[in-house]
Amino acid sequence: MTKFLLAVHVIAAILAIGPVAVAASMFPPVARRAAATTGPGSTDATASLHLLHRICRVYAVVGVVVPVFGFATAGEMGVLGSPWLIVSIALTALAALVLVALVLPAQSALLEGSTETGRAARLAMYTGLFNLLWAAVTVLMIVRPGSTTGA
Repeated sequence: MTKFLLAVHVIAAILAIGPVAVAASMFPPVARRAAATTGPGSTDATASLHLLHRICRVYAVVGVVVPVFGFATAGEMGVLGSPWLIVSIALTALAALVLVALVLPAQSALLEGSTETGRAARLAMYTGLFNLLWAAVTVLMIVRPGSTTGA
């Protein structure tokens, strides 16, 4: 059962978190191009922004599956109290907070036509932070410092 849960957890992480990471990373440069473009190409860029934002929102909701199966896997493996897991849970929660409180609202503001200087740059920074947190979680999940499970 542990291998099944672990496989579902990893597949869910790839299929749910991956699209958010990619779409969120693509959004700031497309937003900059859309702001700089007027005329026929601007509608294409706006449509792309709406699509990228929708991908981020939908996969953020789908991403809830990742920690659910993560907790189930950790319970099966008996590692719920391990420091590496506790740190990765905290980083996962922080990544979710960054996505919900910073990335998605900044994307929405840009879609609504916010002309505030530097908004796209701040969004790029928030997105980079989100991706960095997920990279740290991934490393912790692979390296598992101090783990004795041998799995």
